[in-house]
Amino acid sequence: MGKVYLIGAGPGDEELITLKAVRKLSECTAVMYDRLAGPGILKYVNEDCEIYYCGKEPGCHYKNQDEINNMLVELAKKGHVVGRIKGGDPYVFGRGGEEALALLKENIEFEVIPGITSPISALNYAGIPVTHRKVARSFHIFTGKTAEKLDINWEAAAKIGGTLIFLMGFRNLEVICSKLKENGMDESTPCAVVMRGTTAKQKKVVGKIKDIKEKAEEAGLTSPCIIVIGDVIKFNEQLDWYEKKPLFGKNVCITRSKAQSREMREKLLDLGAQVTEIHSIEIKYTSENIKKYLDKLPEYDYIVFTSVNGVNSFFERLLTENYDIRNIKAKFAAIGPATERAIKKRGIIPEITAEKFVAESLHDKMKGFIKKGDKVFIPRSKNARPYLAEALREEGCTVDECYTYETVAGNLTDKNCFNDVDTVIFTSPTTVRNMIELVGLSAIKEKQVISIGPITGKELKKHDIDYEMSEEYTTEGVIKRLLEGKS
Repeated sequence: MGKVYLIGAGPGDEELITLKAVRKLSECTAVMYDRLAGPGILKYVNEDCEIYYCGKEPGCHYKNQDEINNMLVELAKKGHVVGRIKGGDPYVFGRGGEEALALLKENIEFEVIPGITSPISALNYAGIPVTHRKVARSFHIFTGKTAEKLDINWEAAAKIGGTLIFLMGFRNLEVICSKLKENGMDESTPCAVVMRGTTAKQKKVVGKIKDIKEKAEEAGLTSPCIIVIGDVIKFNEQLDWYEKKPLFGKNVCITRSKAQSREMREKLLDLGAQVTEIHSIEIKYTSENIKKYLDKLPEYDYIVFTSVNGVNSFFERLLTENYDIRNIKAKFAAIGPATERAIKKRGIIPEITAEKFVAESLHDKMKGFIKKGDKVFIPRSKNARPYLAEALREEGCTVDECYTYETVAGNLTDKNCFNDVDTVIFTSPTTVRNMIELVGLSAIKEKQVISIGPITGKELKKHDIDYEMSEEYTTEGVIKRLLEGKS
């Protein structure tokens, strides 16, 4: 018999997930998720984990609640550790209690991992505190989904004071406002609607209960939305920290491998962008190939790295082989700043660093150092261009190339995640080719496309994809180009 974790995934911002949720997701052998769980959540599951979409779209329910309950039971009985990923918190209008009772009935062990709930967090991101001294001493959360059925004590709601919050009630916005007015609430009471809070598609409309419906319709708001009523709304402009971030409103797709995405992802998130990660390539280490060069390492004059992966695969293999790095007398060369930093982390200061992240730039820089007869070792990707090795041989150098890793095609679990993307960043020709296979050429052409350098740009041009290129062929250069586009 397996076990089930009912996991709250937070309101949408991928970083608003708890450490415990991340840890337990890595242990799951099967996960079930729905549309309100942010797409970035799936990055925390293992590659061999079975993934099931059981979301409910407005007007199109893929699975009803009984079917979801039965599926949880079946997976657990098969011995799976199941992660039931739910947007927000499982027990805040998430039917987590119903799922837990279904598991109890079958004697299946479960745990609930709370999540950050949207009524508080989405309003926080909209500049609206749910309580404020001398303004609102309480807040009250209602489901707006069934407002038309009159199962809310409207008289009490209209007179209770504090902040009123309605979830899943956008279709009933007019009903909610009418009922509150009928029961004594002043029609000039502040009201706001926040759509897709904490994400790049967040949109806020502020008005009064007498006119909020018209304003929301005029602004083109659609579900999911949170409705908030109360005087705390007056702070929304002063406290609007999220929408003031320089990349707010941008959903940026990173296409490189999981291991390579972290630095760019974190910088984009800090600038207010929402990040969609599609790992179109994965790294497969073949560093055992270095073994046949170990005896020759002391003979090389230069060891040249053309990527961070080359650095990591090389040094990790030396550790595996218990090789004493003090035997190496060579000078080190790096293709760019990121590769240089990776070498420095190993306690080595590179003699040569290219100014641009292309082999041509590294060759130009090396010409001021190398001489005829120098021995050069290049641990590199099997997929890399042969340009650098060939150019150094023309300079009279003896060059040994060792394939320490290769890039293989990634996979895409949820193709719908690309729909909301505004900008796609390509960092190599391979990412271009693989993304075309994963999401389709026409889908890419609909987006803003940024190339990290001219080699990648050539591949984009080959497929007739319009693109922009950063002046610096680095993560910082790409981000600078994004910021320029927002100004």
